Amino acid sequence: MGDFIRREDPAPGIARIVLARPEMRNAQSPELLYELDAAFAHATADSDVKVIVLASDGPDFSSGHDLKAGFTLPCAPVATLQSGLDAGGAEGHYAFECEAYLGLCKRWRDIPKPTIAQAQGRTIAGGLMLLWPMDIIVAADDATFSDPVTAFGVNGIEYFTHAWELGARKAKEILFTGRAMTAAEARDVGMVNHVVDATELDAFTLELAATVAARPAFGLRLAKESINRSLDAQGQSTALDSALALHNLGHAHNLAQHGQIVHPAGADVIRAAAQRRELTP
Repeated sequence: MGDFIRREDPAPGIARIVLARPEMRNAQSPELLYELDAAFAHATADSDVKVIVLASDGPDFSSGHDLKAGFTLPCAPVATLQSGLDAGGAEGHYAFECEAYLGLCKRWRDIPKPTIAQAQGRTIAGGLMLLWPMDIIVAADDATFSDPVTAFGVNGIEYFTHAWELGARKAKEILFTGRAMTAAEARDVGMVNHVVDATELDAFTLELAATVAARPAFGLRLAKESINRSLDAQGQSTALDSALALHNLGHAHNLAQHGQIVHPAGADVIRAAAQRRELTP
């Protein structure tokens, strides 16, 4: 499918889309995100595909945004009608995030076919933005999940569904501390559907996908739309737009105070917190 994404067809009716940048722990450059979107779009249009599985190569599902890759779209916008992409400062960055981050995630959430993600190793910050739009999540027992970016002076990742994924109090704890959740903990709060031995992750996910694919495609689509509309009736879409605005207020503040969109001490804060956890018996 491209330099960073691979399409597989492991069983009838199932397309598996694989993040294939393991040497960078599947860090998300704009190019990777739009290759992923193209793969999703192709599988969605393929009438032979009933279920889409999202997987990744290497020891980790995704280390998040590749900040070194910059913030320029590799193609025309596909998720939103956008202006200001070529503007400087906070205006241009806000336009980029509306399209490449929140816009793509909303688009993927509403794929009219069931989607299943499988995650191993670490999923950090922006990596959650690939998992959370999927309908079902299967985690290896070695998987961990974290959103430590309050250390960078923003509220959290751009697809801010934390209250739905984790519940309000657990979401606050995870955001306030930046700590990683285990797979079992994620299952207990309802973010993850199943936790399996890492050696069984592929087989279990494929079997689950095959079970889903055995049902009528239109019934699956209607069930998915019903759940997603229920979320929107609860205010999820409006909450996402509001959280992205606050996220970009954080970026604008950092620009004004520090001359960059993230707090310069953020990486040190995250490393120090990780070291404290390593030293805790």
